[in-house]
Amino acid sequence: MSFKDLLTSLQNCVITEDQAPGNVSQTLRLFLDKLSESSRSIGKRCKERCLEEAVQLLRLISEAQLHVLEESHLLLLVRLLISMQLQMVNISTACRKVDLMLQHVSKVAHQLVFRETHHCLHSIVHTDQVLSFEDLQRACMFLEDSTVGREVWRESFLSLLKKVSEFFLVVLQQESLRDGPQCYIAVKLCLQIFQLLPSEVAPLVWTKEHSDPTVQNILQALMDIILGQCSNRETCLLAGTAVAMLINTATESRAAEAAAWSLLQVSRFEPWLLTVGALQVQCCPTGKDGLDRLAVSRGLLTCCRRSILLSSHADATQTCFLLNGLFPLVYALCEEKLDCHYSFEALTQWLKRVKECLADILKMTGVRLLPDNSSLQQQLLHIIWTNSESPVEGVSEFVRSAFCLLLDVYTMDCEQFCDTKKTLYFTLLERIIKLPWEAKAKYHRLCALLPYMGTDMVLDQYVELPNHLLKCWSTNHLSPWASELYKCLIQQQRQELCDASHTELDLANQWARRWRSVLHEALMSDVALLQNNSSTHLLPYTFQVFPSAVDSLLASLDPFAPGHLHAWACIVSSYRAETGGSAWAVQGSSTLETLQLALGSADDKVRLAALHLLCCSPKTKDTPTAEEMSIMRVFIPQNLNCESSPFRQHFQAGVKRFLVRIRDGCLAHVRGQKGKKKGEATHSKRAQDILEQGIGFVEWLGQLPYGYLAPGHSFQSKKTALLLLSAVLETCTDTWSPDKRKGQPPVNMGSLIDCARQRGRWDFVCRTKQLILISCLEDSTNEIRELSAGLLLRFFPHSFPDDVTAVLLVRTRQLLCSPRVQEAQMGALMMKVLLQKSQDQPEGCRLNGNIAVSCGSDPKASCMVQFLVKELEEHYLTATADMMLAARTKPIHGVLSALQRCLLEAPSSVYDTLDHSLTIEVLVLLENLSLLLLGVLYGDRDACATEKDAPPSLYDMGNAISSLIAQECGGGQGDGEECVLQSEEHSLVLTCCWVSLKEVGNLLGSLVEKILTESKPSKCLLTKEDLTRASKVFKNILLKCRHWGAVEGCCPGFTKFCASLLSSNDPELSDIPARMLKQGLQVVRSPRSTSVTRRAAGLPMLILCVVSAEEASKARPLLSHSMQTLLETAKSPLPENWDQTLDLPQVCAVHTLQALVRGSGLGVAVLQFAPAVAILSLTLLSSPFWAMRNAALQLYSSLCSRMLGQRPSTEEGGSTQHGMSPLAFFFHYSALQPFLLGELRGAARDLQGPPNEAKLHLQPSLFPVLTLLAQLQPGVQDSSKTLSDFLPPLLQLSASPIYSVRVMASKALVAMTPPSDYMAILIKLTAQLPSPQERCCHNRLHGQLLQIKATLERALCTVSDPSADLCQVLSRVDASMWLVTEAQRCPLVRAAYLGVADSVRRLCCETYLSKLRYTLRHDLQTPQRELQVGLPSFHQQAIQFLCVDLKCACQMWDNFSASSPDLRLSLVTWVVEGRGSQQTGLKEVIQRVLQSNLREALLSVSGEYRRTFLAALVAVMAVGDSTLPQSAPMEEPVLLECLELLLGHLEDQRGGPEFLSQALYAASLLLSQASGSSLKISVFQRWCSILECHRCPDAPEVLRMACADSLCVAGVPLQSHSSLPAIMSRSINTGLYLLQDQSQQVRMKAARFTSTLHHVRKGGSQRSVYLMQVNQALPLLLDLLLEECWDTPGTLEVLLCHLPQADLRCVLREASETGRSSLYEQDVANVFAEPSVMSAHVLPYLLHMAEKSSESSAVAQRLSAWAEESAAQVRDSLAVCTELQPAETLTTAWLALLVDPRFHGTLCGLFTRAAFLLRLSNTSDDVRRLCDPSALHASLQDICRLLGLSGVHFPSAVTAAVAGELPLRRNKAEEARDENTC
Repeated sequence: MSFKDLLTSLQNCVITEDQAPGNVSQTLRLFLDKLSESSRSIGKRCKERCLEEAVQLLRLISEAQLHVLEESHLLLLVRLLISMQLQMVNISTACRKVDLMLQHVSKVAHQLVFRETHHCLHSIVHTDQVLSFEDLQRACMFLEDSTVGREVWRESFLSLLKKVSEFFLVVLQQESLRDGPQCYIAVKLCLQIFQLLPSEVAPLVWTKEHSDPTVQNILQALMDIILGQCSNRETCLLAGTAVAMLINTATESRAAEAAAWSLLQVSRFEPWLLTVGALQVQCCPTGKDGLDRLAVSRGLLTCCRRSILLSSHADATQTCFLLNGLFPLVYALCEEKLDCHYSFEALTQWLKRVKECLADILKMTGVRLLPDNSSLQQQLLHIIWTNSESPVEGVSEFVRSAFCLLLDVYTMDCEQFCDTKKTLYFTLLERIIKLPWEAKAKYHRLCALLPYMGTDMVLDQYVELPNHLLKCWSTNHLSPWASELYKCLIQQQRQELCDASHTELDLANQWARRWRSVLHEALMSDVALLQNNSSTHLLPYTFQVFPSAVDSLLASLDPFAPGHLHAWACIVSSYRAETGGSAWAVQGSSTLETLQLALGSADDKVRLAALHLLCCSPKTKDTPTAEEMSIMRVFIPQNLNCESSPFRQHFQAGVKRFLVRIRDGCLAHVRGQKGKKKGEATHSKRAQDILEQGIGFVEWLGQLPYGYLAPGHSFQSKKTALLLLSAVLETCTDTWSPDKRKGQPPVNMGSLIDCARQRGRWDFVCRTKQLILISCLEDSTNEIRELSAGLLLRFFPHSFPDDVTAVLLVRTRQLLCSPRVQEAQMGALMMKVLLQKSQDQPEGCRLNGNIAVSCGSDPKASCMVQFLVKELEEHYLTATADMMLAARTKPIHGVLSALQRCLLEAPSSVYDTLDHSLTIEVLVLLENLSLLLLGVLYGDRDACATEKDAPPSLYDMGNAISSLIAQECGGGQGDGEECVLQSEEHSLVLTCCWVSLKEVGNLLGSLVEKILTESKPSKCLLTKEDLTRASKVFKNILLKCRHWGAVEGCCPGFTKFCASLLSSNDPELSDIPARMLKQGLQVVRSPRSTSVTRRAAGLPMLILCVVSAEEASKARPLLSHSMQTLLETAKSPLPENWDQTLDLPQVCAVHTLQALVRGSGLGVAVLQFAPAVAILSLTLLSSPFWAMRNAALQLYSSLCSRMLGQRPSTEEGGSTQHGMSPLAFFFHYSALQPFLLGELRGAARDLQGPPNEAKLHLQPSLFPVLTLLAQLQPGVQDSSKTLSDFLPPLLQLSASPIYSVRVMASKALVAMTPPSDYMAILIKLTAQLPSPQERCCHNRLHGQLLQIKATLERALCTVSDPSADLCQVLSRVDASMWLVTEAQRCPLVRAAYLGVADSVRRLCCETYLSKLRYTLRHDLQTPQRELQVGLPSFHQQAIQFLCVDLKCACQMWDNFSASSPDLRLSLVTWVVEGRGSQQTGLKEVIQRVLQSNLREALLSVSGEYRRTFLAALVAVMAVGDSTLPQSAPMEEPVLLECLELLLGHLEDQRGGPEFLSQALYAASLLLSQASGSSLKISVFQRWCSILECHRCPDAPEVLRMACADSLCVAGVPLQSHSSLPAIMSRSINTGLYLLQDQSQQVRMKAARFTSTLHHVRKGGSQRSVYLMQVNQALPLLLDLLLEECWDTPGTLEVLLCHLPQADLRCVLREASETGRSSLYEQDVANVFAEPSVMSAHVLPYLLHMAEKSSESSAVAQRLSAWAEESAAQVRDSLAVCTELQPAETLTTAWLALLVDPRFHGTLCGLFTRAAFLLRLSNTSDDVRRLCDPSALHASLQDICRLLGLSGVHFPSAVTAAVAGELPLRRNKAEEARDENTC
């Protein structure tokens, strides 16, 4: 009987059971329900959770109660549980839970359980058939996870062994089977038998009289697998463990020891005999990859008993198996780099076993194991040291563990022999310190060494460690290691300090002495990565170890100093999170004030840190206070539109933590109410308050997101709103998420939900909210759509209302037929949502009555899929008849995407939806579609169906589409000039074709994967023929289409297809990808007949997908075969005469190699072929064919990136070196060393010869080789001098005639030179510097100077005091000063020498520097007699050198006017590069000079000079955080003339955006300097007009940024002119526009303007300006507008211009017009602006103005005039709203309006104006005559209520105004915060 039948029978029995007590019967019913739920669940966690609950339920039934049940019922129960075990055979933990149930039942019916289990296993062993995969799985499960199963196998183990033996005889004869999962599971079964049944196995192995050939056959099979018959690595390794476990079954130690020594013969290459007790097997090695030795060594180390490991060989009694037997084996594996990950795992295991056995080893040998400089110690150190930078994943971790174990063993060794010196520690520390700071291994070695040497010793010896740690925390790949070292350091420091009597404060002070300055520097750094690492790692570590360090860290912080506010927030939040201490008690009352500042900061990081402080708490039941909730109510709305994605994620996480605290705290109070006693009234009142506050906050937060989800809001607001809504629903509902391990709702969550519902709160899933989320399904961004769909599916009711379903289906069908890809994807997602949310088959999806729905057990899903298949067939037929019509109205790809979502993303199994016939129908349809679409691109559908793998060129595809358009439009090709741009029709057809081909590949691959994954032995929807047919579809798309979008889009599906086939147990199926690969490689080798194509089109992707799909655990035979074939093809001779319009097989092979090297799916698997590929690519760079050279260069570049790993990224400019040293590189790629050295020597040899002989011998591989060497990590010692041969050719390459070669040779020289040789190299190079009388080669001299400079810079990194050698170098540099004078005619040489001098400036004497400065200054002032190439660059470098000295720089700038034009340009360029503002005194000089020369510069004919001069002027006049520009004033006439010139340029727009932006900034700076009396008001008006012109969204961003800068420098002083209120209101209006700008930089600059203005108006002190967030700046500007300009003409217009239009009738008319004008939509100029949000901002100020109108007759008159102009339109639009009132059921027209952004914006604008009009009618008699206030108020309320019920959500300010309330402009918390900033 099946599980389902057994369950039904047992349920029926239990339900009718009269004898059992009622509670037993009820418990059994619940128990069976849980078993049923577990069986039906798909997810592993769901199954385990149900089984765990079933175990608990069954345990509630005692043994006595189980006895009451009849035997027949117990029999059904036992069979049901065994059936459940068989169902869960792949989930070990689930099987064990079922076994617990069987054990409980066996207490009363053990024989019954034993009998049924025996009966189940009997069918496995007592049959004539070979064990199947399922049989082996069951055997393993009953042996490992079933208590009774083991008992049964103990009785039947001989039969089991016999079946296993027979299985091996069959399997090892077939390659596909022995490499597959069957062989692996059989080996696993052997291991379990040897491990779990040792007493039964031992007699068969170790006694001759009981020996059994069955066990011998099994041993023979295992050894054959180990020795290479199986290519699956995991199987081979497991076989080694099984053999070792078999040896471990021995009862006598000598026999086991002899067997272990016998097994070590595995390293022999000739046949050998293995003896294990009474068994002997012949071993014939077949593999050469070392896997046999690895398997044996791992197995012996893992399984062998200590006595075996310590045993000696029979022929050599002084030997030790662990030391003399296993170590040479393991060491050789590590040296040979065979399977590095497993080899170093074996080394680590060997050291562990040595550590375990060390006492016995020392006792046995009587001498030290690791004496200093012993061979064993040196071997271990060598293998550990050289592999710490291995690129192979996991190796570095094993090396680290091995190093720690080595230190442990050494320590134990020293202690045993009383060696107190422990020299190795100091040797290692010295060696570690010499490593460059970039070496990752440096830090984990220090971590390991630290406990043995102590903190003080390490820090005193390694003085630079804190500085190096700061550098590491600024580098992504080093930061984890540096953080770990810091953690170890402070833990060790506390441990050492705690040995003495210290208070916590004393401990913290000791910590601060070493580390406080380091943490402050990190927290206040400008490097984001350093800041982040310090806050997320260092602070938590610090407070975990030294909790009292908080006072020391906070003591010196000033919240208004740059960087301090972020540091404060990080410190306090981390302290609260780690220690649970009160954040408010840290600094008293100032804590809350500082927190308010942090929450409103312009810096995202500061606000996040402050949010973390609010939200974090060690105890989740720590309910937030009312004040914290109040702060959060202000903070959350102000941060919804943040542009940073990480900010949104952290924001959601913080709010979720806050909600968890509210939820858990409220739950605790709800539970407390249930158990409260009398006399607890006070506590009850407080609990009620906490409950009310918590429930109210959640209600508010649950409503808030919907106000930001309407169309028209920015992506940022929508995304954040959905994330917050998700946090609310995940935290405060009882929805269980099966895919999550943590974060599930509490068990008693329902009680809190009931409590909230009783208060009328927490209706999270009402119809209005559902409609809003449905409208989000049509958002333009995929993220919003997916998030909305996820929330609808997870949290909302199981099914939509019927009216919603019907309308959604109509809309979905429309979208699926849209040619726009985005809209088709919307339709596909909506179809998926409909499938899961419709009560029944949607009306529009029901098939015709004559079509039977017979497939699958899920009729709703089956019906939907059949409907989509029929729809797809209709699209196909339309495309067959008229491709143009199909591209416009039935473009195929939408239905394909919908079909994929409904089939593959549905919760049900694909077998519940499809049957074989429907599956074949889908397959045939996809095949026909692919042929049709490829035929369109071919231009000949018949040619496409042929076997010819020759895709048309891109040009041919374009012609084919053009011909199709011409034919189907009824005309021929038009005459005239050919249009460069694609026509609308061409775009439609091409998009339809390539997107549909991509979707075909994705659907087919994912469908095959799901079908094969869910298939059962008795049922599979696809046969071999079907899968072969599917493979041809992929082959056609990849080999017959050159459109990269189609090829790349199809690859994920094809990879899934191949992976599912290769992992199949059926060898015929796994052979399909291998055949495809063979065909693909054949295509590579065959001559091509089509036009040459970059990267060989889709052919490389076909090969890449197949080899990427191979299981990583296998030996990857397909990859090996592919690489070998491609290398051979690429090396084959090229034809002498090549038609350059044709593809070459050799070029195609190189492109394919590049694809394999770059393929992320292969990881490091290709690194074993890296040397061969590198040599090939470098060789092919000399090819005579350009296509081959191009392909080889691309291949080499990709390979270098793969070999070296990802370049470490820092935020300080980025390193040019990777993390791998030359020693490590050539250790891993040893075959490359002689080749690269040969290339360098060859190039250097070409440079040797007579001095006068030309030496331009091009060697194409030279520069790539140098580039590779230059990227290696410098600074690593080479004690063995293995790389010293590279230095001579690199030194000789300094003479190369190619500039880039000389530069790269200098970098390579530094990387390849060990630090100990730096000075020798420098002495050698400086000795070769010529005297003025000597003849020299300029190229060689230039190259030598470059090498001197590069080596010096590296050597001086670690030098504090100059050594004798360095002094000698400096003296030679000094003696060669003539190289910078005019006597040296080459500017490049002069510049190179100057670079050397600059490198050693700090070490040179003043005499030398003065002479050098004089020489340079004289040269700059000497007129240039002739044009010299490179001279301007030298002059620029000379200026940089000179201007470092303040006196010299001032002299140069004082002579600016008399300088040549070139020199002046160089000087202002130097300022623009940012060097002029570094010295205060110099800055004032530069500013004075530039101001005095401004007029001349503006009149200059050189555009470059004008632009650069203005940029320099702006750079020195603009200041960072000061309140006002502090520049020296210009003379007034000159200033006015310059201002006139600048304004003229701006008004006439003469020049490009860059020049105009500088001109605007400069004009604003001059405007800020002018006195108010000297300027006419027209100048200010012109300035405002220019700002208004360039602030618009269509203007270039650089000009909008200049507008914001202009406001900062001139707008602030302008506000102090009370006589210019109109100008003030115009500048404020510009600020309002810029605060809504699309560019975040522009918004931030506009917020700076507001912050500075606020600071000045409040009488701010001299401290820095507090920079507020953009969303705080906007209401502040509106406040200022109303306070200062409320009665100024134009203020009303300023407020109204920010409202959307209110003409609803026009919007509805435009929305009703259907039809698409183009395939792509026009982008909105400003996607960040949110009209509805701006309406909510402006409305309170309009209402306030209406309230104050009685104070000014002019204002009242202007308001009345506006009312008279607008009342009619407002009434008309409200009338339209009344007519538009939606019906009770959803309609298609209403849904279309809900997704229209113009509709929402217009409604907000309308209601804002209506609310304003209503307020005016209440305050003004004149306006009251225009409209009846009461009627208008009632109409507004009715319309607002009805629209709200129908999915329109208005901002809270609008709803408050409609309700008759006066919304506050800003709340008290915000005003208080503003006061704190001053």
